[in-house]
Amino acid sequence: MDRVSSFDEPLKKLLGGATAKVMAEHLDLHTVGDLLHHYPRRYEERGKLTALADLPLDEHVTVVAQVADARILMFNNGRGKRLEVTLTDGSGRLQLVFFGHGVHKPHKELLPGRQAMFAGKVSVFNRKMQLAHPTYQLLDASDADEATEAVDAFAGRLLPIYPACKQLDSWRIAKAVDAVLPSAQDAVDPLPASLREGRGFTPLPEALLKVHRPQTKADIEDAKARLKWDEAFVLQVALARRRYADTQLPAAARRPVADGLLDAFDAKLPFTLTEGQQKVSKEIFDDLATEHPMHRLLQGEVGSGKTMVALRAMLTVVDAGGQAAMLAPTEVLAQQHHRSITEMMGELAEGGMLGGSDRGTKVVLLTGSMGMAARRQALLDLVTGEAGIVIGTHALIEDKVQFHDLGLVVVDEQHRFGVEQRDALRSKGKQPPHLLVMTATPIPRTVAMTVFGDLETSVLDQLPAGRSPIASHVVPAKDKPHFLARAWERVREEVENGHQAYVVCPRIGDDAEEAEGKKGKAKKKATEEDPEKRPPLAVLEIADELRKGALAGLTVEVLHGRMHPDEKDDVMRRFAAGDVDVLVATTVIEVGVNVPNATAMVIMDADRFGVSQLHQLRGRVGRGSAPGLCLLVSEAHEASPARARLSAVAATLDGFELSRIDLEQRREGDVLGQAQSGVRSSLRVLTVIDDEEVIAAAREEAVAIVAADPELEHLPELRTVLAALLDKDREEYLDKG
Repeated sequence: MDRVSSFDEPLKKLLGGATAKVMAEHLDLHTVGDLLHHYPRRYEERGKLTALADLPLDEHVTVVAQVADARILMFNNGRGKRLEVTLTDGSGRLQLVFFGHGVHKPHKELLPGRQAMFAGKVSVFNRKMQLAHPTYQLLDASDADEATEAVDAFAGRLLPIYPACKQLDSWRIAKAVDAVLPSAQDAVDPLPASLREGRGFTPLPEALLKVHRPQTKADIEDAKARLKWDEAFVLQVALARRRYADTQLPAAARRPVADGLLDAFDAKLPFTLTEGQQKVSKEIFDDLATEHPMHRLLQGEVGSGKTMVALRAMLTVVDAGGQAAMLAPTEVLAQQHHRSITEMMGELAEGGMLGGSDRGTKVVLLTGSMGMAARRQALLDLVTGEAGIVIGTHALIEDKVQFHDLGLVVVDEQHRFGVEQRDALRSKGKQPPHLLVMTATPIPRTVAMTVFGDLETSVLDQLPAGRSPIASHVVPAKDKPHFLARAWERVREEVENGHQAYVVCPRIGDDAEEAEGKKGKAKKKATEEDPEKRPPLAVLEIADELRKGALAGLTVEVLHGRMHPDEKDDVMRRFAAGDVDVLVATTVIEVGVNVPNATAMVIMDADRFGVSQLHQLRGRVGRGSAPGLCLLVSEAHEASPARARLSAVAATLDGFELSRIDLEQRREGDVLGQAQSGVRSSLRVLTVIDDEEVIAAAREEAVAIVAADPELEHLPELRTVLAALLDKDREEYLDKG
């Protein structure tokens, strides 16, 4: 059988139809290779055989002994029963104890005189050593050799505990693994020999044997170190090849021009750029000046000035004769960007218009809800090149939209934008345009290397001068209702001091469809977790209560995703102008809404939001010179994980620290799952959180290997493994990266 085909062998052939069906349906295991890569989650220690006289306390031991006597004792007025068994091995005595339903089987089997092996953790009860609920295996004394063999096999082993399902428990999976384990010899080793030897790694067949059937703890460590490397390395090679392929594409170099738009814009800035903004701008300008498309991820805290950096990149491209497009996930955000960019540019955004600057260009907005006439004009300005900058939603991607010479695409909030959409916009350039992806969600370095590994990364971690600190507090509404009353008083005080406030709710709360759909779901979920739990609080209900109660007399308006775009825009304009005191909204305000006069935010049912989302929301306040206040209202119990999450958010303003906490709490599934189905299902031993060094080292090796041999012609094994990893979905994901 050749090396690849034994791994591709369907499980049905080796395990029979019924078992294979359960494995396929419930564990997503289809081939021999899949099962060999289904690693144990942990190992049960049975300890070495120990004489009863030498039992160590609090350790797992395995003993072989004879049953001296066994008796059932009643307690709790006869309602409970306990089986006590006394063992002896000539060196000492030991008591076993079984409770409740666990009494029946041992009562029938552990008869005086029987010999058996017992494994469990040694504890002390009533000054006597005992094992509570040990596992055991009876030894048939008729065959001494067989008994000795059974003792050896049972005692010294680390028993693998597999990720299992209701239909198939761990020991049956272990038996199935025994059946396919000989095929481990046929494993195709993806690591180049020089790398494997240089790092002293166990060969892959041996690593697979050790991970499934370890003799010692050192075997497990050995195997895991090797298997983690394989996962990290193969993925990093795939990403390095993507980056390499991108560097081979042609793009028009867009170099800064002296005395152009950018210089004019910089000259009228009322402040100096932070060091971070200058450093990141230089990285971007260097990329734009090359004849290959830039692929850069710009991470920056809320309010760190990403838009300013992106705008300067767009102006450079316009100076060099090209056009720049900025893609926003929502209309509210597109309008917001358009408004703030035209305000920042002033007369420079009015090229060709009366009062506009000679050096100016046109900045147009393109969204789905625009009137026909405005839309037609915007399309015309794009195709003629009159408009140097366009800001829009996915309406920019429609076939009708033609550019004169698209040079740069800026994507805001990458995680809300499908890779297909990014690709469609990219295809509108004569040559592939440069690409800058921005996110305000701080991404830990390991995730950036794994998830956005085909993008170079720039980080803005300084806040511009003049940004105020934000105080955050958890408001336990259930335990201390007077805290909530005080929260509304604080909002009133902020308004009386001339400021404004946001109140954020998880739900909108109108319309029959919503009521039956989301509320139904909320209720169903609530009863499963906690019969007392109610549906999440809703914007319309809370706004109504506040107008009549705690905030009576203030101007309270609502903003949510189901409002007509004109209506949304009107509310946002009035809020920005200071005509609205309190805006009760859903998370539509999470990204990009910029009202420096808003100083307070109350987040209702804060435990229903993720850590990163809370951090994003909080970044909407304290954007001016007055300090910000963020109150996280929750009915979660003080000892619950939800409350721990909120306390973490209240304790730090460092988004990278929070993203790490978020990641540790959710583990990587959710984080990787958003965009990276392929990445996630290929990580079995590697954890993005804990294995930063492995990922960084694997990336370095991968880059060197791909630079030397982009087609991996001299590494056929690596090519084979890569092809297996990159099935259709994953390949598409990486292609569109």
